[in-house]
Amino acid sequence: MTGRVVVIGVGNPFRRDDGAGLAVIRALRANPPRQALLAESDGEPGRMLELWDRGDFVVVADAVHAHPGCPGRLHTLSAQRTTEFAERPASSHALGLGETFALASALDRMPREVTVHAVEGDDFGLGRGLSAPVAAALPGLVGMVLESVGRGYDSLAGAAGSPGSPR
Repeated sequence: MTGRVVVIGVGNPFRRDDGAGLAVIRALRANPPRQALLAESDGEPGRMLELWDRGDFVVVADAVHAHPGCPGRLHTLSAQRTTEFAERPASSHALGLGETFALASALDRMPREVTVHAVEGDDFGLGRGLSAPVAAALPGLVGMVLESVGRGYDSLAGAAGSPGSPR
């Protein structure tokens, strides 16, 4: 397990604000962070698990639908907290991130660390393009992802330097 930093944008570009995670990846591709693997996903659990290894530091960008909501509000969740939401699914994907992380845990396929950054969406209807509140929040979401990428490299470097750590 050498470990990588993997950034996954989750979403559907044809469901308006659900495309926010994909928009983060497009923004990062304009100026990629170090050697981070940038990937887009529709959120299907099997395909998500294919994107990471157990030694990886994973950062996920997505949109969420909250009740009551505040479109454009940013959130950061751990994989454990996201898995708790699997009990009450609220995803525009067939299965949500909570189910993906629960499956990964059951299969012993969880990465070293996972951080989920999400923006509350306003419009998940059919169509392309982000709503105004989500588009305005996108730079902040990209910034949060970049901060996590930096923490990921620090975490992996620290683990590589510690006695008995995988190389």
